[in-house]
Amino acid sequence: MAGWIVVGLGNPGPIYAATRHNIGYLVADELAGRMAGTWRRHRSGRADVVQGRIGTPGAEDAPAVTLMRSRSHMNESGGAVQAVASYLSVPHDHLVVVHDELDLEFGSLRVKYGGGDNGHNGLRSVRRSLGSGDWYRVRLGLGRPPGRQDPADYVLSVFSAAQRRELAEVVARGADAAESLVLRGLEATQNTFH
Repeated sequence: MAGWIVVGLGNPGPIYAATRHNIGYLVADELAGRMAGTWRRHRSGRADVVQGRIGTPGAEDAPAVTLMRSRSHMNESGGAVQAVASYLSVPHDHLVVVHDELDLEFGSLRVKYGGGDNGHNGLRSVRRSLGSGDWYRVRLGLGRPPGRQDPADYVLSVFSAAQRRELAEVVARGADAAESLVLRGLEATQNTFH
């Protein structure tokens, strides 16, 4: 099963589970639920994966998708992405990386193909491991930290009470965008979500 890989960036373990930096993991969990899949350790030992299809249930043309969460920390996640993509022979243009974005307000979402890492350690790691930045991104806004709070502390802190009230909707929209990229392509997805 080659098809597509959708990567939710985040940090493993319960200490990070509710932090802003883990919104990519939350989207991957949402997609796993939609696919009625169970997370299993990939044979590389570097990632957890769910394999299935997205789109109309039972449709023979529904694309094969591997959901992925790295078992290493955010700044080392590229090795896991490279291992899974290589094992499955999935080309970079069939890779969707879902991640947090400080330069977008909370609740905002943007999709794009290619680009730099904008100071994001997870994106930097994936780019370095793959030798390219040419893959799709679903960028989920966190907003800038308040006052003089260090961005690293901000992304590793939990969502505010107000954000938690909206989080399920934001995560569902991120999952919708990832599905749309696979099923409909970039332009149609941008027209829908921007």
